[in-house]
Amino acid sequence: MSVHAGPTAIFQIPDQEVTAAGCSSAWCEVGAVATEPEVVAAVAVAGVVALLAFAYVRDAEAACRGEQRRVLDEQDAFEAFADRVAEMDTVPVPTESTPSGVPAGALGGIDSAGNGVSPGGGPSGGDVTLRRVLAAYDDTVLSLSHYRDEYDETAAESLAAELGPDTATALATDGGLSSGAKSALVDRSRRAADARDRLADAIDEEIDELSDRETALSGIDRQRQRLLAHLKGVRSDGEADAAVDVWNRLAELEQECDELAADRQRSLDDPPLTPGLDDPERTFYDYLYGPTDGPRYPVLAQVAELADQIRADRDCVESRIAADR
Repeated sequence: MSVHAGPTAIFQIPDQEVTAAGCSSAWCEVGAVATEPEVVAAVAVAGVVALLAFAYVRDAEAACRGEQRRVLDEQDAFEAFADRVAEMDTVPVPTESTPSGVPAGALGGIDSAGNGVSPGGGPSGGDVTLRRVLAAYDDTVLSLSHYRDEYDETAAESLAAELGPDTATALATDGGLSSGAKSALVDRSRRAADARDRLADAIDEEIDELSDRETALSGIDRQRQRLLAHLKGVRSDGEADAAVDVWNRLAELEQECDELAADRQRSLDDPPLTPGLDDPERTFYDYLYGPTDGPRYPVLAQVAELADQIRADRDCVESRIAADR
């Protein structure tokens, strides 16, 4: 994950093929519901034995924690780069320099900094400071274990993408670290770190919400399990009335699932952070869950799975009621 602090984006999302369409209703399709009587009965019996695993939500929480760790590592790296640049000496800029008029293609030249020679035969002062800037960037941002794997970029390309092409262009044009380029590098790097701090906080909000949703789902599932266990232990003379009561209570649990899904949908419509990207389909949740192997909407998928289980249980109980009549 690369967080860009340029004028048009808060963070950059690697180009990923969209794996699922957005949910326009409270439910996301997770598979067909088994309807054969023997399958329904087997599902109900299994429900008595164990609670649902809620793997979708737990995997989503693990993915969020992993991404948050990477974001915080990048925050630290940009802060460290800003600190190192702030301590560097600057070089004078020739009066004929015109940084704003240099094309972006000139950036490639700064990756080979250090080949310049001063009139005295040694490396020029500008080349030395430029090498230090690139070395500092390589030792901090580009040293992150995930960074080079995700973005096959040179130091110059990464500087341009993360801190703005004008900043890298100024380095190439000035021939070294001028006072203006130094100020811009430090300022943009700290802005990049701040953007990651905000992103980490937003991910933390999502982690808390995932935990809350799992708690709510677990509570519904425990009630489902207790109802089925109760019905299983009822003696034959009271079985009919108990089955009706359980059937009605399962209907209430299904309604709770509907409410939980609607509440989550409201969260999806109001994310904790909105990236400033050109593609409106790339939301905060696409960023978090698009690259994963799980569903794009893990909470809705998990609610749907539990609701399917409850409906299967109700079908089984309904069959028992019909058999007793």
